[in-house]
Amino acid sequence: MIAVMNKTNKNLIILTIIIVAMFGAIYQFYPIKLQLSVGKYDEFAKCLAIKRTIMYGADWCPHCQNEKKAFGDSFRFVPYVECPLEPKQCLDAGIKVYPTWIFSDGRKLVGEQGLKKLSEVSGCQL
Repeated sequence: MIAVMNKTNKNLIILTIIIVAMFGAIYQFYPIKLQLSVGKYDEFAKCLAIKRTIMYGADWCPHCQNEKKAFGDSFRFVPYVECPLEPKQCLDAGIKVYPTWIFSDGRKLVGEQGLKKLSEVSGCQL
């Protein structure tokens, strides 16, 4: 009977070690995955955010979608207001057309601009 209990304890210890090793491996490699998800235009998008440049748009707007796609994963850094969800904010900003980009100095660019134009107007490098 003692031999059976020892075998059960051994199996439990081995299973515990395997589970701990699996979690350790996941924890070890998870940050590497995050580092690989750096977007091509992260610095450009962050610069727009620092300069308080805001894009106003709507999810259903094809021109807004084109602007977002141009940034790729980096769009997550762009200050963005979804006007159908935030109508007061958009009305207060005088938004009538999507997309509209508003710069901290009050300048507005209406319609699809593209990254090059946004770079020229904002002074942020692509």
